[in-house]
Amino acid sequence: MKFISWNVNGIRACVQKGFLDFFKEADADIFCIQESKMQEGQLELDTPGYHQYWNYAKRKGYSGTAIFTKEEPLSVYYGIGIEEHDQEGRVITLEFGDYYFVTVYTPNSQNELARLPYRMQWEEDFLAYLKKLEEKKPVIFCGDLNVAHKEIDLKNPKTNRKNAGFTDEEREKFSTLLDAGFIDTFRYFYPDMEGIYSWWSYRFSARAKNAGWRIDYFCVSEALKERLKDAKILTDVMGSDHCPVELDIEL
Repeated sequence: MKFISWNVNGIRACVQKGFLDFFKEADADIFCIQESKMQEGQLELDTPGYHQYWNYAKRKGYSGTAIFTKEEPLSVYYGIGIEEHDQEGRVITLEFGDYYFVTVYTPNSQNELARLPYRMQWEEDFLAYLKKLEEKKPVIFCGDLNVAHKEIDLKNPKTNRKNAGFTDEEREKFSTLLDAGFIDTFRYFYPDMEGIYSWWSYRFSARAKNAGWRIDYFCVSEALKERLKDAKILTDVMGSDHCPVELDIEL
């Protein structure tokens, strides 16, 4: 099966830049987006053969997620069941026969780390949510996790050490998540690969210079390790300041 996740940084803008062409070409079994930045009724996407599920933020033009899936899930759940976290449309969970599939748009710690304390609470609560799901069946989760885990995961680690997305606190939380029994699938296949990123600032010609960060992930429960086939970062796909990431898995 082929799964794709993409932070589109505004789906209405991305549609103008070829989103549907890539969507059709990819022909994924499940296709997720983060940062849809829209409310219900602002866009009708024609995706024949797919069931669509959207989670919108209460605040207009902000955050938001969606999943397009060929197979209809047994159940669909929006948010993680904690009101403080469930106002921004950040999580959708689909239940299938043998696994849960979750897409997530992790809160950004923001300039001067204004939201870092909130982010730390989110990390704990989201991990607890994943582990609760895992009690029933294995979990696949994906999305913009807003953290570059190791120095290898961004172009300029030294100058970004205390910036949002590369603080010691955020990186430690991601380590904790992996230690809790999840696999970062890209690093599973490519532990030492350098210079592959999924996000580039719109400033300073960052993408042209490949001065990027790897902050978009597919992670899976350890129980699914033997089923993993490949993980890809589709750096040639344009249309957002992020590029899509892909997981190939036998389920």
